[in-house]
Amino acid sequence: MKSSSIHPRTLRMAQCGLLCAVALIASALEQLIPALPMMPPGAKPGISNIAVLTATELLGPGATLAVIAVKALFALMTRGAMAFLMSLAGGLLSGGVMLLLLRLGCFGTVSIGIAGAAAHNLAQVGVASLLLTAGFRSYLPVVLLFGLFTGSLTGLLYGLLRPGLLRIRRRWC
Repeated sequence: MKSSSIHPRTLRMAQCGLLCAVALIASALEQLIPALPMMPPGAKPGISNIAVLTATELLGPGATLAVIAVKALFALMTRGAMAFLMSLAGGLLSGGVMLLLLRLGCFGTVSIGIAGAAAHNLAQVGVASLLLTAGFRSYLPVVLLFGLFTGSLTGLLYGLLRPGLLRIRRRWC
């Protein structure tokens, strides 16, 4: 079927659904990674955020919110209410920061990945500090340092995938 016979809304919805599925698969795989001595407790590589970054750049704010919401609901179903709140807060702040930096147009994918990871970590530590104990604030330097690494990895991987994603999008749109 040629792309011209597909309604643009249907195509966007299908693309958004695919990114949600990729985010869920990546999140599920990240949960299988055992805690390593070099990783802060509870820290994940953030590979699923490649789907958020892709949605942000290629599909816009609505799709970004959809991917963030699906990831947060997955956290709720697999890890509980606290994980949901932390995922949602982290995703919203991270998505907003990445959207802003993409719109400014003067940042590379690694910089955007790092900023997104830092925003995600700030929001998560904020939620934990508000709902559990203020002692979580002392955890912030550790997760920000780890976020520097994971955000770089996310941005680098997205930068490598981006040309192919743009080619596929041009072919279908």
